[in-house]
Amino acid sequence: MKRFEPLIERGLFVCALLSVGTTIGIIAVLAVETAAFLREVPIQEFLFGTKWTPLFSSPSFGVLPLVAGTVLVSLIAMLVALPMGLLSAIYLSEYANSKVRRVLKPVLELLAGVPTVVYGYFALLFVTPLLQRVFPALTSFNALSPGIVMGIMILPLVSSLSEDAMRSVPNGLREGSYALGATKMQTSLKVVVPAAFSGITAAFILAVSRAVGETMIVAIAAGQQPVLTMNPMSQVETMTAYIVQVSLGDTPQGTLEYRTIFAVGMLLFLGTFGLNLVSAWLRKRYREEYA
Repeated sequence: MKRFEPLIERGLFVCALLSVGTTIGIIAVLAVETAAFLREVPIQEFLFGTKWTPLFSSPSFGVLPLVAGTVLVSLIAMLVALPMGLLSAIYLSEYANSKVRRVLKPVLELLAGVPTVVYGYFALLFVTPLLQRVFPALTSFNALSPGIVMGIMILPLVSSLSEDAMRSVPNGLREGSYALGATKMQTSLKVVVPAAFSGITAAFILAVSRAVGETMIVAIAAGQQPVLTMNPMSQVETMTAYIVQVSLGDTPQGTLEYRTIFAVGMLLFLGTFGLNLVSAWLRKRYREEYA
């Protein structure tokens, strides 16, 4: 077996190099095409403009409506997924017995296996008509319905990762809390959750990144009207939905209009990269405070 170890080592190195090279290639393509776009469109107009009509005869390239739509839908999804995911993780980790956990956790994780296009039509054909009974002013395409359904979709991600983080907390911390007279609820909220804060934060950041990058749900149920609004009952367009719209093939490659998808893609990449940096900073700061 020793004679095969150098081959295995080289194979592993090639795999690692391939993954790094793929990432570098993606960033390079985004950077080159974005630079070509910004040579024709001032960066101030792109980042701070409030009108996004790049496919019109008189184009405008202000990306703020797409950013607002993305933030609005993602915020609604987080309001659904984060509290429900954390509470379900606390129950599975601290309260559920082994039999209940063996049943509930796989059932919860089944939500992650449903295709996103199914979630999109579920939001459009079921959730939206249901919400229109409560909110008659709700349009057929809106931000509220896909936001709620997206929150349900990413709930297993928050729940599973947070529960794994809490179950990795040493039992000695729990026993010490009980020895001091704390209840199970106090132990869960004031001992276990703070001790698993770094893992829970990572779960939240991954969930936010997943929501920001979601495509099919918003493309189907949110609409394709880039409007600068934070009204969840109105039609919006997200950055990913716009990329889908242009990528359908009607826009010629190499044109300024086509390059807009790379500029928007670069903005998405920088946003998710910034979220990861915030997550790393939070983990580092928390460990320093509790060291």
